[in-house]
Amino acid sequence: MASPRLAVLVSGSGTILESILADGIHVDVVLADRPCRGLELAKAAGIPAALVNRAEFGGFTASFDRETYSLAVVETLRHHDVSLIAMAGFGTITSGAFHEAFPGVVLNTHPSLLPDFKGWHAVRDALAAGVSVTGCTVHIATEELDEGPILAQRAVAVEASDSEESLQERIKQTERVVYPEVIRAVLVAMESGHAPHSVSL
Repeated sequence: MASPRLAVLVSGSGTILESILADGIHVDVVLADRPCRGLELAKAAGIPAALVNRAEFGGFTASFDRETYSLAVVETLRHHDVSLIAMAGFGTITSGAFHEAFPGVVLNTHPSLLPDFKGWHAVRDALAAGVSVTGCTVHIATEELDEGPILAQRAVAVEASDSEESLQERIKQTERVVYPEVIRAVLVAMESGHAPHSVSL
């Protein structure tokens, strides 16, 4: 069986991508939805870097063509023959066509202990709820936001002095450890003929 080919999807500074590369995981392509440092990291590491710029599909306006954009992402990833996709701070929600093209092989990390605090403001919502513990979750991404089988979770204590920024940073530090662990385990599982959702850490 051929080794699975990994794509990492980025939008920003690429710190999660850095942690994946620092862990020694081979990345076959990095794809971004906008010009960003993540693409520059890929180029510096000699990894093929693909920009599918959402600005060409309506940008961040109400006219953004999510379906056509998602199909363009699918086409690019198929061109690179990928078999596993790791969302790493990718800021565009893709349509169902993306998940139909890559069913069960899209990983995502979310800054809460799902199913608590879904959505874009998970850290803010955790602070507003007054919880003493939150964390991060690595799961299989599906069309429905922050759903899909959970592969790993790590708890992060909420401190009395926490701001949204300080708590977010501690969660990111945890993500940078657990996400590469999960990606590596999933790659090993796939190489052995098992599905990504069979992994649980």
